[in-house]
Amino acid sequence: MADHESELLKTALYDLHVELGAKMVPFAGYAMPVQYPLGVKGEHLHTRAKAGLFDVSHMGQVRLTGENRVAELEKLVPGDIAILKPGRTRYSAFTQDDGTILDDLMITNAGDSLFLVINAACKDDDIVHMRANLGDGVSLEEIDDRALLALQGPDAAKVLARFAPSVADLKFMSFAEIDIAGSPCFVTRSGYTGEDGFEISVPNADAEALARKLLAEDEVEAIGLGARDSLRLEAGLCLYGNDIDTTTTPVEGDLNWIINKRRRAEGGFKGADVILDQLEHGADRKRVGIKPEGKAPAREHTQILNADGEDIGEIKSGGFGPTVDGPIAMGYVAIEFAEPGTKVDLMVRGKARPAEVVELPFAPHRYFRG
Repeated sequence: MADHESELLKTALYDLHVELGAKMVPFAGYAMPVQYPLGVKGEHLHTRAKAGLFDVSHMGQVRLTGENRVAELEKLVPGDIAILKPGRTRYSAFTQDDGTILDDLMITNAGDSLFLVINAACKDDDIVHMRANLGDGVSLEEIDDRALLALQGPDAAKVLARFAPSVADLKFMSFAEIDIAGSPCFVTRSGYTGEDGFEISVPNADAEALARKLLAEDEVEAIGLGARDSLRLEAGLCLYGNDIDTTTTPVEGDLNWIINKRRRAEGGFKGADVILDQLEHGADRKRVGIKPEGKAPAREHTQILNADGEDIGEIKSGGFGPTVDGPIAMGYVAIEFAEPGTKVDLMVRGKARPAEVVELPFAPHRYFRG
């Protein structure tokens, strides 16, 4: 890495990444592996076929305790956290007064606390936001002594059960504190690839040893940020900073499902007036899947045009999908063009190229629901 990158933060697995031959790049203030010698396409296809191990330790881990933790957190997110039973996890978003999204996050009811996983690039702002807005009766603890690994793919459960048989009992979006290979871990059956898999919060001191044990299994390969991005794009999952940000609302982002029935009726979260109005009357634009014709990918910021050549939107994430064997993208279009099957054009290298609005995901989700 270049000298100016020497000040980047390092995860507990940094030395292992270098040993494995990873290409390291700056990402959200950390030195992270973008790919290993297997290459992005090989890592992507391996994860879909067997199991991939990802270092996601740059993500923020936070614990909220106190008797008012649920009610206070519900003021900041539109999800129904009160209904979340111990050992269950939910995807949600921090919203702002104008209805836009400050960050997306995972919320787990860990019994005596709420365990949150927040995005690396947003975690400092998220901490400030929570400290400023969570009221009395809530304590916030930043967990910085734990790494976070993600084991994803159809063989993930089989592999992890060799070290901790009880993980086989977990269903999608469930959580448990489980000893894995002698280390006390927080395990959630979740992930961001569309595959079955687990996110494992492990003490920093044990992270490398656990990663080596998992990588020693025949089914497991180390996977970098490049394949992580193509996997989540095929799964139709949003990347914060690309597909959702402080200019988009959950309704525009096609995330209506994160706003539960009670919260729709009661409101009481930041931006509720804007978001509930959009739920009732519709938003002016919507996130959609886009399938370009031909082989040319449409990258971020590519302009989307209608049949008359008028600007109707913009690509937010785009690239090649190894599983679907072709270019794929997600973007925002004016609501009248959001119906699957709608023909559009994409301005790629100064030339209008045909594409079509399609249903998401591009690759089917294969979560374990029991």
